[in-house]
Amino acid sequence: MRPDRTALGEVAVVSVGVTVAVVVVLALGVLGLARLEGTSAQQGGTSARGLGQVTLCFLACAAVVA
Repeated sequence: MRPDRTALGEVAVVSVGVTVAVVVVLALGVLGLARLEGTSAQQGGTSARGLGQVTLCFLACAAVVA
């Protein structure tokens, strides 16, 4: 039995791509969370756009993991 090297390479490339995408989305979520906390400390309120960014990023990461 010989392994199909083309299929193995495709799986490796897709795995690396998805991993990088999840890390980038998670980093954007953490950045949005930091900005959200920064604006709430400065202005005494919350930013709806920042909260939306954080929510979408973390939900996207959870969807990929699940």
